[in-house]
Amino acid sequence: MTINRKTAWDIVCEHVQSDSLRKHMLSVEAAMRWYAPKYGGDVDQWGLAGLLHDFDWEIHPTLELHPQAGAAILRDRGVSEDMIDCVLSHAPHTGVPRDTDMKKALFACDEITGLITAAVLVRPSKSIMDLKVKSVKKKWKTKAFAAGVDRQDVEIGAAELGIELWEHVGNVIEAMQAAAPELGLDGSLATA
Repeated sequence: MTINRKTAWDIVCEHVQSDSLRKHMLSVEAAMRWYAPKYGGDVDQWGLAGLLHDFDWEIHPTLELHPQAGAAILRDRGVSEDMIDCVLSHAPHTGVPRDTDMKKALFACDEITGLITAAVLVRPSKSIMDLKVKSVKKKWKTKAFAAGVDRQDVEIGAAELGIELWEHVGNVIEAMQAAAPELGLDGSLATA
């Protein structure tokens, strides 16, 4: 047995103060929940993996520690070993193989949500509801745009998941649209 979403969110809120990092984890959660039924996975478990994957980044902000040092915290909170293994697998430097569809999806959804969010935030509407794949494709080519997004990891992730890159981008946009208000990508920032 593993934890429920409220417990996972409590873990996130305890360890993550940055609103943008919390929204990143919510974005990955939305994408994971979207992909779970496509691969016969448990929607709640896949979502929890997305929600928790970066919970320790602020307290362990180096590759030497993240997410490995966070594993002990998750164990202490009753998170299952399968979930912890999935969280560890999203970081290639851990050496934990991405040998399940859930692990492959987590890796595939992590970086791309950052690029999509950045693409939304430069739009006049500040809304993901009118974002098209071609807009993300255009931004993709500008390496200085969302420079922190590892485009090679995005390509590898889509390939491991067995999905064409731009189809994957479209899927993640759709997933994030379903959570737009929670992500702050519903256009409300355009009026702020």
